[in-house]
Amino acid sequence: MSILATILRPTSLEEYIGQSHLVGENKPIRLALEKNQIFSMIFWGPPGVGKTTLAHIIANHFQRNFHNLSAVSAKKGDIKEIIDQSNRQKTLMEEYKVPILFLDEIHRFNKAQQDFLLPYVENGTLILIGATTENPSFEVISPLLSRTKIFVLKPLTDDEIIKVIDRSISHLKLGKKVINKATKEWLVAFSNGDARKLLNLIEYTHNLYKKINIETLKNTLQSNQLSYDKKGEEHYNTISAFIKSMRASNADAALYYLAKMVTAGEDPKFIARRMIIFASEDIGLAAPTALVVANAVFAAVHSVGYPEAQINLAHGVTYLCKCKKDRSAYDAYFKALGDVKKFGNLPIPLELRNASTNLMKKLEYGKGYEMYPDNKKSLLPDKLKKRKYLK
Repeated sequence: MSILATILRPTSLEEYIGQSHLVGENKPIRLALEKNQIFSMIFWGPPGVGKTTLAHIIANHFQRNFHNLSAVSAKKGDIKEIIDQSNRQKTLMEEYKVPILFLDEIHRFNKAQQDFLLPYVENGTLILIGATTENPSFEVISPLLSRTKIFVLKPLTDDEIIKVIDRSISHLKLGKKVINKATKEWLVAFSNGDARKLLNLIEYTHNLYKKINIETLKNTLQSNQLSYDKKGEEHYNTISAFIKSMRASNADAALYYLAKMVTAGEDPKFIARRMIIFASEDIGLAAPTALVVANAVFAAVHSVGYPEAQINLAHGVTYLCKCKKDRSAYDAYFKALGDVKKFGNLPIPLELRNASTNLMKKLEYGKGYEMYPDNKKSLLPDKLKKRKYLK
């Protein structure tokens, strides 16, 4: 985080900008603070909308120790260290308060890490506040979801972004006349509801030029590459938009996001790998040749490289967009996988077993097997006889 964003970070709800549906009068988070009710929660929303700031405000209000971890780099040992520290304080302090663990990008914690965290949240050893840009329904394990409240945060409105701009102007002592209306409008459009991206640009521009106008802002951006971090949130947001545009058969949008990634220097093999996955996941049986094309694109970019590889990628993306979509094989497989995990190692029907010895034949292995049975006949284990995965 930039120095400016840190300095301007609100410390109370009165200073907090945005999320009025959560922190406004009679809204859930404000009510929780007013009634001194603290509980584990997950903030789901796009970057730069105040997830981390809101967690800090809650910790300040309840006067709790605040441990800030990023799921990108945190390990089980980091959580264990917090638990051990908390247990030591519990034995020494008369008025012990359960600490708050803020876990940024919680969707980056794998299942094993989330399973490790679960009992400490469940027994109240920790108050968990998670933050994620991804849908927690898909990225957070169900037991952890059931023990937290999910709050959805929205991008800041234009008026809210202007408030952030005015605060930054005041702190930098630029004077209101220095940033004119046109520059503010440009900043609002650039931020797209992301206060952190906005403050980063203002700070960097001020450090370089000591004045803020459209020209200096554009110079600082250097062809907009400042906002694309190949290991950060924008990387994942862009590839997500790219996949979803292909899924919607919107070639214009898919090509735009492809161009954005190519311009930022994204690894062409990474893009091509995602296209291979997409070909099976979203096109599947509707056009089996899509997988062939996607693999050919990967081979091409591997052997050609930039700049020519962008043509191979564009060719493949356009083809995948134009293909009909069919997720039936994908969906059917994961339904079957769900049953495998749920029921474990169910006995295989005798008629399908390999009768390789006389004993096995006596035990009726392979009895009744037909090489080409009626298609309506189920060959699943007895407990799953009525299951239909592929529709």
